[in-house]
Amino acid sequence: MPSGPGHTGSGASLTGAGTERDTRARVARLILEHGPVTASALGERVGLTPAAIRRHLDALLAEGMIEVRKARTPQARRGRGRPAKWFAITDEGRSAFVHAYDDLATSALRFLAETAGEHAVAEFARRQIADLERRYRPVVQDAPPHQRVRTLAEALSGDGYAAAAAKAPQPGGGEQLCQHHCPVAHVAAEFPQLCEAETEAFSRLLGTPVQRLATIAHGDGICTTHVSPVDLCADRARGDGPEGRPIDIHPAAEAEGSDPGGRG
Repeated sequence: MPSGPGHTGSGASLTGAGTERDTRARVARLILEHGPVTASALGERVGLTPAAIRRHLDALLAEGMIEVRKARTPQARRGRGRPAKWFAITDEGRSAFVHAYDDLATSALRFLAETAGEHAVAEFARRQIADLERRYRPVVQDAPPHQRVRTLAEALSGDGYAAAAAKAPQPGGGEQLCQHHCPVAHVAAEFPQLCEAETEAFSRLLGTPVQRLATIAHGDGICTTHVSPVDLCADRARGDGPEGRPIDIHPAAEAEGSDPGGRG
């Protein structure tokens, strides 16, 4: 390996660069948590000189992580009527923090899978979705059956999923639950157990079978779930088929559109 003054200088430079990045990340986090905030307030919190804090702010502005806003109140203006600059996080900056949390969550689930097995990941996913299911259950089940998908979509939208309900285009009726945003898409791309647990929860909440048709985690533009008609579900629960005969459901045959014996 190289040695001597040149190598030592390079190491010092790398250490300095690392410290610079760490400080800049700390400044960005403070703006995320406390912004909009002024440069002087940031300098006091981080313990940097005005010139040093300005250097970090300029870099974050250039990266699109933060933006400048005018003083929120007349009292916040500085002398001679010049408005103070307030720094706030941008959508791009907020996304950067979200991806950082995604990386941490993915690493944690990898460790769980390696040490406790895939079943532990599935159990974790079910426990995570259980809180959402508990919160949604009273609202969804109080709604009339024909409005439950829409009610669930509204509840999901309140949690940032940008969900909507629509009539299913497939023959046989039913509805589609469409989620235009998924907070855990990057994690679910590696751990589909998160999507599976959510799908199971939807079925329990709606009281009818559901089928996930597409997910953002797998590269689709929207998470789409087909919801079977509630009346059909009730018929199956009673075992009533045409002319009162029991319905014999074979999942494999149902999926392929054939009967259990393989007859077309």
